[in-house]
Amino acid sequence: MIDQSAVRALHPLEVKILLAYKSGDTFESAQVREKLGFREGQEQQAFSWLISKGLLEEVSRQTEVFYELTALGQEWLEKGTPVRRIFSLVKETGALSLPDIASALAFDQKTVGSAFGSLSKEGVCVMDETRRAILAKPELPRPLLDLESLLALAGSSGGSLAEASLSPSQRALMGQIAKKRGAQDAPFRVAERAKVIYRMLPLADDYRDAVRALGLTGEELGAITPEMLEKGSWKHGSFRPYNVQVPPARVIPGRRNPYVEFLDSVKDKLVSLGFEEFDGNMVETEFWNSDALFMPQFHSARDIHDVYYIEEPTHAKFIEEPYLSRIAAAHENGGNTGSRGWQYHFDRDFTRRLILRSQGTVLSARQLPKASVPGKYFGIVRCFRYDRVDATHLSDFYQTEGIVLGKDVNLRTLLGFLEMFAIEVAGAKEVKYVPGYFPFTEPSIEVHIKHPVLGWFELGGSGIFRPEVTKSLGIDVPVLAWGIGIDRMALMALGLNDLRELFSPDLESVRTRRSQYKIQ
Repeated sequence: MIDQSAVRALHPLEVKILLAYKSGDTFESAQVREKLGFREGQEQQAFSWLISKGLLEEVSRQTEVFYELTALGQEWLEKGTPVRRIFSLVKETGALSLPDIASALAFDQKTVGSAFGSLSKEGVCVMDETRRAILAKPELPRPLLDLESLLALAGSSGGSLAEASLSPSQRALMGQIAKKRGAQDAPFRVAERAKVIYRMLPLADDYRDAVRALGLTGEELGAITPEMLEKGSWKHGSFRPYNVQVPPARVIPGRRNPYVEFLDSVKDKLVSLGFEEFDGNMVETEFWNSDALFMPQFHSARDIHDVYYIEEPTHAKFIEEPYLSRIAAAHENGGNTGSRGWQYHFDRDFTRRLILRSQGTVLSARQLPKASVPGKYFGIVRCFRYDRVDATHLSDFYQTEGIVLGKDVNLRTLLGFLEMFAIEVAGAKEVKYVPGYFPFTEPSIEVHIKHPVLGWFELGGSGIFRPEVTKSLGIDVPVLAWGIGIDRMALMALGLNDLRELFSPDLESVRTRRSQYKIQ
């Protein structure tokens, strides 16, 4: 026997589903919305309520992957890919330098460099003795046409391609050119859609009989609106009963987030050691984010920083002098740093491009011109870099960035600071140091720690700034620098096994978790 009070307490959305389907019927969200006229999302609310009452169950769940054209992909479909447009331009006009190609097609240097690299790899374009691009083959080979085929296929399919409909070679190509997040600079974005099948359970038939016996239709009113009062329509409506036996909400006292407490503890630790804190804007220029750190503008070394570009405005108005000229000279010929530089033409327009900072070292670069010698500086810096999210990677994350300037600082000094972060701050028991590569430090060191569950992972990178960085910014003494993943330190210090737990939407978990980290 079904309790009538429980039946009267059913939400109208639940009532409509019970009246529309019987025990054993299966359906998915789209079918329910179409049949019952629900707004998107309403059926999911009703499903969760019915499942909790034992009236409905989930039969199967399948995640389908789709590749959708981005605005950039639509542009390539309409105007041609950069490879196609550069090939056509060179074929039509003859030999052209890469800057001339960029100017003629309104491409930035990065796009030109990437597309020309693909053409060069396939032997379609080569550089002549005057460093101008010329054609070596009259037609584009098949590997360079595969992307055009995918774009055309997506265009004829409404801008979206199901992964299941692609051939193995097409899937492999999509794996290289499609992005799941931050897809503004990719022709396709990856979209995952869950297809869930539900089934009504036998108890639903008893509830349906009780619903019909009480005369419920699913059109019952839950509240009186001003319009009902004005027209008097409430007099003819049927209202849902209110359950006055519902227990009151739990009173939850406020408390600080454990991760925020951890960040503050790291700041306190560094300040107690005599460090001064620096900070800066999340939106930066390519100049300070990369160029000032001697990262070549069109070199594969910059690929490790897959940045997010700002849509509007796209460029800063200017870059501060004399640093622009000094850094440009350091890239082109070494300037006054004693280096030969990277030996290429420094693009002063590209360097003004606005991005979300991809590394905390940008603040160290900005601090150098105004730093005291000797001096110690640090920052707790939010950074943004495209990455596949997992237990040890996030697409936006915190770094603790620091520099130490002085005539007597050396590699031994740096190792001491790295040991402090790994052991005293993160609480690691096992630490190791391995050689690394960063364009702006020499030597470069990575510090790794061993997590009891996740095993060994990199905590961060460090090194001694190269003269191309320090001398260009007015510093003539050794500068130690590090960028440590403070999120990863928190994994150890707070006893967690997944970075995503630091930013969990599970409020109950956040309320009950207590910080295990204490400053000694």
